[in-house]
Amino acid sequence: MPENEDAPRPYRHDGTDRRIHNVDARTLRAVAHPLRIRLLKALRDFGPATASQLGERLGESSGATSYHLRQLAESGLVEDAPELGKGRERWWRSVHEGSMFETTDFRTHADPEVRGAIDFVLYETATSHAQELNTWLGTVDDWSQEWQRSWDMSDFTLRLTPELALEMSQKVHEVMESYRGRVPDDTEGSAVVRTHLHAFPRRSE
Repeated sequence: MPENEDAPRPYRHDGTDRRIHNVDARTLRAVAHPLRIRLLKALRDFGPATASQLGERLGESSGATSYHLRQLAESGLVEDAPELGKGRERWWRSVHEGSMFETTDFRTHADPEVRGAIDFVLYETATSHAQELNTWLGTVDDWSQEWQRSWDMSDFTLRLTPELALEMSQKVHEVMESYRGRVPDDTEGSAVVRTHLHAFPRRSE
């Protein structure tokens, strides 16, 4: 799944610094379900939770969230957090902070189920990006003037070769990573900032 940090990267990352999961065909098939994608994103964005808490957050029954959490656990994407539970309460957490994959590897896969899974995940990710942006536009007036001056919604059209497009994406990712960890979680006035990067060719005609 695109990194949740949530978009497929144009290059691989070894994952040693932030526990990034390099997706294989098995885990791709496991996550190619709308609720599982949302569950994994919620655990990565907001931290450990019970099936009931996730159900309330996502508007789903605890039975449905519990079932799909177990499916994600079988694929090694989520795990129990027993130190957080009391009595029979079962808490879950994401095993990784994000996921990465090469889209070409899956779009040319011999198994049609894998090819279908990658298409599903990509379209779900695009939908999620649009929803996040629309939520911001609908709530922008709730934020401080400082934040209202600090956001961005831009697009650029450049003529590039595939090699230059890849180089550009890599450099943008490097810039984003250079800002990671610079602001402690308890910093007054700070907020979690979502940044989407979309880069793709289009026909000139």
